[in-house]
Amino acid sequence: MMNMKYSRYLDPEKTARAYGRDLHCSPRHAENVAKAIRGMSVKDAENLLNDIIKLKRAIPFKTHKTERAHKKGIGPGGYPVNASKKILNVLKNAMNNAEYKGLDSENMFIAHISTYGGRITEGYMPRAMGRSTAWNERTTNVEIIIEER
Repeated sequence: MMNMKYSRYLDPEKTARAYGRDLHCSPRHAENVAKAIRGMSVKDAENLLNDIIKLKRAIPFKTHKTERAHKKGIGPGGYPVNASKKILNVLKNAMNNAEYKGLDSENMFIAHISTYGGRITEGYMPRAMGRSTAWNERTTNVEIIIEER
């Protein structure tokens, strides 16, 4: 097992953390989802992510928003379903880690969340005249630290 390095270390007595490595979702979408849930309580964040997956609520896109359609009341936004599913899984892992440590998972909030690009799986798409075009798959790394209030 590799030793995961986090970008931030908080008090281990009151926090639990989880790390999602090389998730198959867009780093751009994951970045906007992380901005939307940063600082929320765990239950509110879980409800928001489930609403995004069911296409009930959109989130505002603060970055990478050119040519992005506006949603009512929030400006440029969207429904990044795949990134929401992956981040929800990492959040559930953090909640399970908190329960294992004996912390109250109902009374926790997202103290730190960060996303960044992971490994790129290289691929290509055949084209005419014996040529090819790069057809790579980008992955995302997500780290979440939740803290007891």
